[in-house]
Amino acid sequence: MIRLDSIGKQNGKQIVFIEASATLLKGEKIGLVGPNGAGKTTLFRLINGQEAPDEGQVSIDRGTTIGYFSQDVGDMAGQSVLAEVMDGAGPVSTIAAELRTLEAAMVDPDRADEMDAVIERYGEVQGRFEELDGYALEGRASEVLAGLGFTQEMIEGDVGRLSGGWKMRVALARILLMRPDVMLLDEPSNHLDLESLIWLEAFLKNFDGALMMTSHDRAFMNRVVTKIVEIDAGALNTYSGDYEFYAQQQALAEKQQQAQFERQQAMLAKEIAFIERFKARASHAAQVQSRVKKLDKIERVEPPRRRQTVTFEFQAPPRSGDDVVNLKNVHKSYGARRIYEGLDFHVARRDRWAIMGVNGAGKSTLLKLVAGATKPDEGTVSVGGSVKMAYFAQHAMEVLEGERTVFQSLEDAFPQAAQGSLRALAGCFGFSGDDVEKRCRVLSGGEKARLVMARMLFDPPNFLVLDEPTNHLDIATKEMLIAALADYEGTMLFVSHDRHFLAALSNRVLELTPEGVHQYGGGYSEYVARTGQEAPGLRS
Repeated sequence: MIRLDSIGKQNGKQIVFIEASATLLKGEKIGLVGPNGAGKTTLFRLINGQEAPDEGQVSIDRGTTIGYFSQDVGDMAGQSVLAEVMDGAGPVSTIAAELRTLEAAMVDPDRADEMDAVIERYGEVQGRFEELDGYALEGRASEVLAGLGFTQEMIEGDVGRLSGGWKMRVALARILLMRPDVMLLDEPSNHLDLESLIWLEAFLKNFDGALMMTSHDRAFMNRVVTKIVEIDAGALNTYSGDYEFYAQQQALAEKQQQAQFERQQAMLAKEIAFIERFKARASHAAQVQSRVKKLDKIERVEPPRRRQTVTFEFQAPPRSGDDVVNLKNVHKSYGARRIYEGLDFHVARRDRWAIMGVNGAGKSTLLKLVAGATKPDEGTVSVGGSVKMAYFAQHAMEVLEGERTVFQSLEDAFPQAAQGSLRALAGCFGFSGDDVEKRCRVLSGGEKARLVMARMLFDPPNFLVLDEPTNHLDIATKEMLIAALADYEGTMLFVSHDRHFLAALSNRVLELTPEGVHQYGGGYSEYVARTGQEAPGLRS
């Protein structure tokens, strides 16, 4: 369906692709991987025709429809969420828009004199709408939106009132409803809760078109894709299998290349030593010349390119008391909406609680109550002795001063720390080289989140309260964070939609449901085994 033949592309001084080739065949589901800045979004734009290659060719079979979801969703306002999504469904959406205009005209007293013409046109348009299965389209649109977590009230409400994250879901719903021949999805798993993520997983697995996507969610990638295309130093390398298989093959290839490199280096050292030893002796001149010529002809084995892997190690946090937090008979409401009625919850030292529940169940509210960011209407929240708490939430990024650089922000937080240790800390969280000189005001949301986390973890608290800490983190940074937190000696209370993170780090689960609050020992994996579901909202 789509072929990339020896494409070359340069953005400014950066060479993105050099003679890169790959194919996307009908029905294939490809995961596109590569470090930040490698050119994943550029590749999508080349396929979608938004950019042209400098060299080579992008060939697309005639008549192939492409749906492209990117993080830049544009402006949305002035109509319902349902209408916004249906507008993306091709020709039928134009007819649906005319139907809505005619329906409005039929109840408009100012247009009574043209009613016969309006009704006649309405009949024509309605007939065409039925031919294109338009009424089923509205049902499908509602189904997709419900799968992505929209309530009926939200579906009927003004799209302009939604937050940026919910508008992302609307943009994604447009592409899913469109059902093009090829879907290009750039980070579709961002901004989704666990229930929506699992629904999307099933939708994409059943999608009969071709798919190419990026995602920082390892479990999501593993369950959807059957082929990996890796962008590596301007080339496109293809692996048959899921992300796990790709990671194993990559590690094996690096190991084999390192072994080849070391064997060749040992042989070269031996030959060079012989040449150096006998080059001044006339009796060995022929042998020396023969070996010099041999060395000139040898094709050198390059050492494997070391992918930048960083580790972060916690200093040992101070020990807290055995009782970290105690909530007794807590009531909390927002207006008429009751979140908690008489909640009792205890966090003990070394507990690692994963908080689970559908949107609106009160997950973030519980973290805010524990962190003191909001107060209960009734009841008490008691923090234990010697507890040093750190709270990570999305609004925590607002504390960064816009004109300070990344490095200055770390220096401000830790004036006594050595520059070397702060640069190492910055590197762990994805700020290497000139990145440490970026001003905070120009950082992306993901970069701000990483900087806040770096500041939070350097001087270790003994109690971490984390609200979606892995949002915007790439797979490598996420793996680093999981490895660091696995060795962390303190207590954790967290919300996450990342199943790898949940399974690796939790030893308790608190499930918030309309029927009540349930506690599970043994962490997320045991929770899944006991309930038979990966998330509370999936229960029938």
